[in-house]
Amino acid sequence: MDIREEERDGVCVLTPVGRIDSNTAREAEAALLPKFDGSRPVVVDFTELSYISSAGLRVLLMAAKRSKARGVPLALAGMRPQVHDVFRVSGFAKLFAIHDDCTGAVGSLTA
Repeated sequence: MDIREEERDGVCVLTPVGRIDSNTAREAEAALLPKFDGSRPVVVDFTELSYISSAGLRVLLMAAKRSKARGVPLALAGMRPQVHDVFRVSGFAKLFAIHDDCTGAVGSLTA
């Protein structure tokens, strides 16, 4: 797994590529959680993520908790149907602002 990072309109956009599973969850955690130590909103763009396991969901739950505790907004975007199904079935879809695409997610955090 690779995680690309860019800034769009003052928002930190992280794009994980490949899979977030038990083998890559620590790498995802190391890339994502420190972003909430700053003040820029964070978008995780899932357009290039093919799979997420419960280990990946755990990382996102930790991110949501840190986002709330630090007051740094978090949004998710661009989920493929199979990834969105994991969020829906697990109930995680109710915990996050999920947008169809990264542009919409960034716009929601800069409005």
